Amino acid sequence: MKRMMVQYRVRADQAAANERYVVAVFTQLAERQPPGLRYASFKLDDGVSFVHIVSQETDSGNPLAELPAFKAFTAAIAERCDEVPVVTKLNEVGSYRIFGD
Repeated sequence: MKRMMVQYRVRADQAAANERYVVAVFTQLAERQPPGLRYASFKLDDGVSFVHIVSQETDSGNPLAELPAFKAFTAAIAERCDEVPVVTKLNEVGSYRIFGD
């Protein structure tokens, strides 16, 4: 099982575009419903910082990477960012229903 957090900050003029990319990823996730994946995305109060939380329950590849919408989202992420994405591995100490019942 892998759990991680990705944080980054986009340029103010790119915040709406970034949010559209994220929504497109969630649309495809809803259509395809890949097993073993839990994923959430948040926009912080500053309107330009984003945090994504990913839990991959299986070791068989990354289902996000297979989505065309995710490929489009990541293709030009560096061009949209003031601060490029930083991936942090998460080691769970405890949780309450955040990754399901």
